[in-house]
Amino acid sequence: MERYYEDMQVGEEYESPARTITETDVVNFSAFSGDWSPVHSDEEWCKQTPYKTRIGHGLLGLALTEGLKFRIPEFSAAKYMASLYWNYKFSAPILIGDTLRLKVKVQSKRETKKPDRGIVVEYVTMLNQRNEVVGEGEHGLMIYRRSAGV
Repeated sequence: MERYYEDMQVGEEYESPARTITETDVVNFSAFSGDWSPVHSDEEWCKQTPYKTRIGHGLLGLALTEGLKFRIPEFSAAKYMASLYWNYKFSAPILIGDTLRLKVKVQSKRETKKPDRGIVVEYVTMLNQRNEVVGEGEHGLMIYRRSAGV
């Protein structure tokens, strides 16, 4: 069932399935982004850091936020028009082997001047297997309204 702006209610909350971060995830993100910083790619160098091992990219976590959200049926069915902004904080490192999940809450919504769309703001929280917050923040989205007939 498709979900439109009108179907989303302020305060509704969902949790995604979990996903474990692998060595391949970090290497592939480095290759894709071009970010081969030693903190992501040099285990010996990382032994001198507070983490003592390589960590995943913050932007890998943010990208995974979108992917995990789309594993929640209520969000995979949403009629998105555009992502408008992210206001996101990287709170803790993502380690290879961490199992991450996402909590999503519809924080606010408002109509726009154009009758075919509305703005929804989600608050997302990414947690690891120890229930530590590794990232969180707001995501503003433009969602089709049912009257748009899309």
